[in-house]
Amino acid sequence: MWGALLRRWGRGGGRRGLSGGGPPSAAPWSQVVSEAEKIVGYPTSFMSLRCLLSDELSNIAMQVRKLVGTKHPLLDTARGFVYDSRNNLQMRGLVVLLISKAAGPSTAELSFQHNMVSGIYSSQRSLAEITELIHTAFLVHRGIVNIGELKSCDGPLKDMQFGNKMAVLSGDFLLANACTSLAQLQNTKVVELISSAIGDLVQGIYYENSRSSENCLTDDIGISTWKEQVFLSHSALLAKSCQAAMELAKHSAEMQDMAFRYGKHMSMSHKLHSDLQPFVKESSSDAMAFSLNCAPAVLHQEFLGRDAWIKQIREAQGKGNLMDYKKLQEAIKAGKGVTSAIDLCRCHGNRALAALESFPPSEARAALANIVHAVTRFS
Repeated sequence: MWGALLRRWGRGGGRRGLSGGGPPSAAPWSQVVSEAEKIVGYPTSFMSLRCLLSDELSNIAMQVRKLVGTKHPLLDTARGFVYDSRNNLQMRGLVVLLISKAAGPSTAELSFQHNMVSGIYSSQRSLAEITELIHTAFLVHRGIVNIGELKSCDGPLKDMQFGNKMAVLSGDFLLANACTSLAQLQNTKVVELISSAIGDLVQGIYYENSRSSENCLTDDIGISTWKEQVFLSHSALLAKSCQAAMELAKHSAEMQDMAFRYGKHMSMSHKLHSDLQPFVKESSSDAMAFSLNCAPAVLHQEFLGRDAWIKQIREAQGKGNLMDYKKLQEAIKAGKGVTSAIDLCRCHGNRALAALESFPPSEARAALANIVHAVTRFS
């Protein structure tokens, strides 16, 4: 059945919009990724195998094992690499390979088509690994804790300090390997694109960290500012990597722009999908903790007003400033924030699908479309 769905899109049927009920053909995330990996030739959800087997990373892994039994967040990051959930987007490299295959060879560059394997240039496969390494490096760096905000229940200070050292060293190692591989591509424009994406990531993380340093529960921002910040911290790397993949194959500026748009809007949909999970999941009776700066909360604040939103937050705080997320969750669900976030998620999904129309019909394009369907599905 899945193969038939892929072929139906691949034969170029009309553009599929995302309606309120969601696409009937939307498949579970794990199935979408598994089928997509078969199209590009091998699994790409993890980092470069060459990097994983390096002596340097093995030594770092041995040191990280010393954190077992502590509460340092670097351990959760490591577990996430092994036990990848359907809500994680640790497959940016897979998207880069899919869009490379969907675009196919460029008529402007015929001299190096012998380097293609399964319809993908070797340089594009290297770019996919570089994208994964950069993403992983920043995930590891996000595991650094603020020593000044630690409490006694967080465990011994020496464990947290050691964990921070490991997060800095391992993240820097991965980023250095990515930059070395990037230089080996010997393409100035690609280096500029990926370097700017790294700069965007740094700026996006700065925005995230500046929130906590202000000792404020929630930001006074609108959804437009939220989208600008999410683009920097979540979408820029994938969008610019997709564009760089087109540059490596010498595709036109228009094709590069369409690849950029797909990467941007698909990852924006994914972020919105992730933010919505605490409000749309019905499997658990207990409310999931969520960020007060997530998309549904930001939209809820826009509709409700800043003062009324702060009042709801204060009413949900119990003794010791412990947050009653169930109460706050119900308040947000009673407003328009959740439905508006779902609409926005599908809006970005439709923009991603529109960008795909510039690519010729193929199984790779079908897989990219089904990734969009998977991250805009809420039932």
